[in-house]
Amino acid sequence: YISTVRPCSNGEGVFFYPQSPKARSIVGKRYRTDYHFQPPKNWINDIFGSMYYNGVYHEFYQYNPNGSYNPNISYNIVWGHSVSMDLINWINLEPAIEPDTPSDISGCWTGSATILSGDQPIIIYTGLLDIQKHQVQNIALPKNRSDPYLREWTKAHNNPVIQPVVPGLNSSQFRDPTTGWIGPDGLWRIAVGAELNGYSAALLYKSEDFLNWTRVEHPLYSSNSSNMWECLDFFAVLPGSGGGLDLSSAIPNGAKHVLKVSMNCTDDMYMIGVYDLKRDAFVPDTVLDDSRLWPRIDYGNFYASKSFFDSKHGRRIIWAWSSETDSSSDDVAKGWAGIHSIPRTIWLDSHGKQLLQWPVEEIESLRTNEINHQALELKKGDLFEIKGIETLQADVEIDFELTSINDADPFDPSWLFDTEKHCREAGASVHGGIGPFGFVILASDNMEEHTDVHFRVYKSQQNYMVLMCSDLRRSSLRPGLYTPAYGGFFEFDFEKERKISLRTLIDRSAVESFGGGGRVCIMARVYPVALVDDIGCAHMYAFNNGSATVIVPQLRAWSMRRAQASV
Repeated sequence: YISTVRPCSNGEGVFFYPQSPKARSIVGKRYRTDYHFQPPKNWINDIFGSMYYNGVYHEFYQYNPNGSYNPNISYNIVWGHSVSMDLINWINLEPAIEPDTPSDISGCWTGSATILSGDQPIIIYTGLLDIQKHQVQNIALPKNRSDPYLREWTKAHNNPVIQPVVPGLNSSQFRDPTTGWIGPDGLWRIAVGAELNGYSAALLYKSEDFLNWTRVEHPLYSSNSSNMWECLDFFAVLPGSGGGLDLSSAIPNGAKHVLKVSMNCTDDMYMIGVYDLKRDAFVPDTVLDDSRLWPRIDYGNFYASKSFFDSKHGRRIIWAWSSETDSSSDDVAKGWAGIHSIPRTIWLDSHGKQLLQWPVEEIESLRTNEINHQALELKKGDLFEIKGIETLQADVEIDFELTSINDADPFDPSWLFDTEKHCREAGASVHGGIGPFGFVILASDNMEEHTDVHFRVYKSQQNYMVLMCSDLRRSSLRPGLYTPAYGGFFEFDFEKERKISLRTLIDRSAVESFGGGGRVCIMARVYPVALVDDIGCAHMYAFNNGSATVIVPQLRAWSMRRAQASV
């Protein structure tokens, strides 16, 4: 298959699309999303940094100005730049940072934006010195702070400000500095992802002015879970509070900290713990030797996530890159590649154990043509068609209420090591006790093509466990696509909550789902043939294939308008 790990490879793949200009145009338009972020053309991937400054949201991202192929191959990586007033409708600008100095001549890679005292925005980013990918950290500042869009940026005269002069450090695995935070001594701190003596490390640096940096002798945190962490994120959260915390201000008592790492080119994992001020170190609440058991920000096609504090609404927002899962040659045929997820509000649950996420409320401004169904009863084998909305661009919210928990099948803890495998083995057509029940979308008339998002409920020794799957295996009749069955588990307390919620945002080739109030999130990419060929229409259903009857107390769905994009 064609792997989603293509940013880490140079494979060219084969053409699966018809190659006439007209066919390419049709394909590019039909699969192009209408309200997920993507520039007018060309390749994007990692979110480099985001910030809210003087009434404007800024997004910086990896961009190839020369085409829709992976820029890592040609070492032509720039900082793309777009701005918005509402996180939904975007204005595309010229690149903010380009490789034109010795400290970044082979590419401008991931970094972060921080707002210093005196309302001064600043960017710290990784520069590539040569084709061997030796990496250093650089600074850039806006040329004109009175420009509301901050179109032009100037590089610091003392770049590189951080060099890989650490014993045991792999200089080609030293990148992606975090947003800065204030330490107990009043100095700024950042963490940089690194391979140190063959292990993963978040190296810690401190500075008085954000221009001159000193390495702290010990890492913020390190682990032998892999040999490299990239795209680090480190932020504070308050248990049970939907609000965000500003890292440039004092962190309140009772706050936890989150260390998010990207690894294996596929997984965004996180740890919750405390920031020990005396030791100047992150201390996880739980240390799991096997990283397969670490919680994930998202269990699907969601990588290199980056969060920022939104001072306008007092919330923390996170989003990420979602790669194409057809071939790199198909990307060239489309003329574009890569999208970003919907921006999500992220916060810590009241127990202080799990991050929760939900689409920013601004996305609801695109809703239109609402339909509403109540008190639906779904018995085993029932399929209820949802009509009256645009099924290719929709926002759907469904609550499933369990009438009984007695039929729950036993939970096997070994499933946690490979949830995708379990989702493949326990697909939507495999009958169970409680579940599978859920949602079928982008279904062709004869159901040869369809994507399903569904739940199963299991009884563990302590509680109940809910498996959420987003199964793409029959999403397209096209050959050569990567069509996994993504999945993740979350705990469910039947005594306190009898409803399991599901929200899915459908945007042509993007399917973004939030289960259990945002406890499991799954981003997916699909390429139905029917979407290109205009064969019939795409159908949408609620279904139940479990022995136990499931009630749908409420089903609400909307067509989604196209977001406004300006060049």
